[in-house]
Amino acid sequence: MSFDGLMVWRHPRPDGATGRCIGAGTDLPVQPRRAKRLARRIQQVARRRRLPHHVVTSPLQRCADVGRWLKRWGWQHTQDPTLLELDFGAWDGRAWDDISRADIDAWVVDFAAYAPGGGEALTALMARVASFQTDAPFVVSHGGWMLACRWAEEHGLAVVPTASIWPAAPAYCECWTFK
Repeated sequence: MSFDGLMVWRHPRPDGATGRCIGAGTDLPVQPRRAKRLARRIQQVARRRRLPHHVVTSPLQRCADVGRWLKRWGWQHTQDPTLLELDFGAWDGRAWDDISRADIDAWVVDFAAYAPGGGEALTALMARVASFQTDAPFVVSHGGWMLACRWAEEHGLAVVPTASIWPAAPAYCECWTFK
């Protein structure tokens, strides 16, 4: 990379996510003005820092719509499934209140290795994060992906996270920079 780190932005707030378990299996829309607003912020950072106009996004519309705005303005936009959110399997799209307490407790007990709803374990998400490579300075992804990236950068993949020490998710449209 010829720049000072990879800037990863969390997608804008999607419609219909409140109170629900939303992962790779639920492709919620984002209001166009929210996607455009985040695209403008990314464009301003690129202009100010004189960075390449290339963004990589998750293929889910809550991320990809931001990349589509940038592409309209002459940017290179690549979609990469490596950037998908955690797959929550049968939990995906359901209200958190409708998921049994026993299932959530089982996840908390074995936080890194348990596959919520029969989907994907956190260790698998962390392996995806570790495999991600890009020459683009900008990424638009998901909160879970960003958390796994932060964990890997701060602790390495050998340290197994527990629910009690897992960091808080970034806010919608928040940017974290990684080395």
